[in-house]
Amino acid sequence: MRLLAAVLVLFLTANPALARPIHIVAFGDSLTSGWLVPRDRAYPAQLQRALRAKGYDVTVKNAGIGGDTARHALRRFDMAIDPGTDICILEFGINDRGNGASIRTVHARVAALIRSLRARRIRVLLLGAGGLKMAKLAAAHDALYVDWTLPKGRYRARDHAHFNAQGYAILVARMLPKVETLIRQVRDTSAR
Repeated sequence: MRLLAAVLVLFLTANPALARPIHIVAFGDSLTSGWLVPRDRAYPAQLQRALRAKGYDVTVKNAGIGGDTARHALRRFDMAIDPGTDICILEFGINDRGNGASIRTVHARVAALIRSLRARRIRVLLLGAGGLKMAKLAAAHDALYVDWTLPKGRYRARDHAHFNAQGYAILVARMLPKVETLIRQVRDTSAR
């Protein structure tokens, strides 16, 4: 019995990433929350299922709120980003632009969010949606990036602005390799 306990302790201490799930927060506006689709068909739920199907022990929290802006996200940051979060998928800017913010202001607000996440040692995947191209912003702040541009039509919800479950599935397929890269980085850091 002692030998079995010793082997188990050695296994868990040699592989600390296996000892607890990876915590991911999807932080954004209505595109993240899944406006006009059931919550279990929005991208955070689809991403969690896809990662678990690949054998990853993950939880993906949907911290999307319809109508939210990067400006307001800075105010609700501590409530949305739980202690122990390993990875954040960040999607903001469309509503800021709709409220009259310049691209420069949007980038500054999103950069502040990324800096706050990185200060907590949280890995970041930035999503560029609604024509907001943020690849350079992501690179400047050591974040990964996925462009979330889909053609109008069959991938859209009934309001023609948000996405349907099929559109979310395409996004999950695009982001999955990047999220897996971040999971590996988290595990590598935990193993040190």
